[in-house]
Amino acid sequence: MSKTNPKARISEFSVPKMDCPSEEGVIRMILEGVTGVHGLVFDLGERQVQVLHDRDVDEITPKLESLGLGACLLRTRGADDDDLQALQQSDEADAQESGTLKILLAINGFMFFAEFTLGWLAQSTGLLADSLDMFADAAVYGVALYAVGRSLQLKTRAAQLAGWLQLLMALGVLFEVARRFIFGSDPVSMLMITVGSVALAANVTCLFLIYRHRHGGSHMKASWIFSANDVIANVGLILAAVLVAWTGSRYPDLIIGTIIGFVVLDGARRILKLRN
Repeated sequence: MSKTNPKARISEFSVPKMDCPSEEGVIRMILEGVTGVHGLVFDLGERQVQVLHDRDVDEITPKLESLGLGACLLRTRGADDDDLQALQQSDEADAQESGTLKILLAINGFMFFAEFTLGWLAQSTGLLADSLDMFADAAVYGVALYAVGRSLQLKTRAAQLAGWLQLLMALGVLFEVARRFIFGSDPVSMLMITVGSVALAANVTCLFLIYRHRHGGSHMKASWIFSANDVIANVGLILAAVLVAWTGSRYPDLIIGTIIGFVVLDGARRILKLRN
């Protein structure tokens, strides 16, 4: 973070749709290249972000509004020593947490490949879609780690690449849902339950790894909530598999696959709205 001048101010923004690392990462990338912005503090619980700057806030507000996350300016005030200390602590926490992010990236990356492959073999659109949720997490962590120390242009390109991959794969899964709805499918419920349980264990492991950071750095707060939501999605997937086994119908699998597919598709849309 660059040295601020005595005219430094804090602008507080409400961002109603900021509920996972994707949105936080996009905000970081789009504001880091703005001259006069010196630091950010995120409050995921309140869905707010504080921007430390020494330029006109009118140069910042349009950037946030362009992301489509419902951002609006709440107030602007002079920065004090507490604000500067909070920003310093946030930077230190981010550095300490980089190792944890690498582990999360490895877990989500491995689970994406494993779940996608086994989901295809099991003829389960639910598993295929859930694997994309793993990919979305891995893409967020990967872009965040790649972006360290690099230019805004490279950060934007990395995010755009992750967004396009996520978009193409989400569309592919939704196409597969439609194809199997029309031509039929025979999801293997026991394989769905087994793989879904492994995915659940992986996300619970992620929760365990970031447990001590859940009240710390802003990325960890977001990751904690994002991983908790993934656990809920895994439980829904397992429930769908049980319903497939109980009823003998493929529709529970198609429904959960559609829901998760659209969630991932919306995440890709938000990432692709990022501009330099």
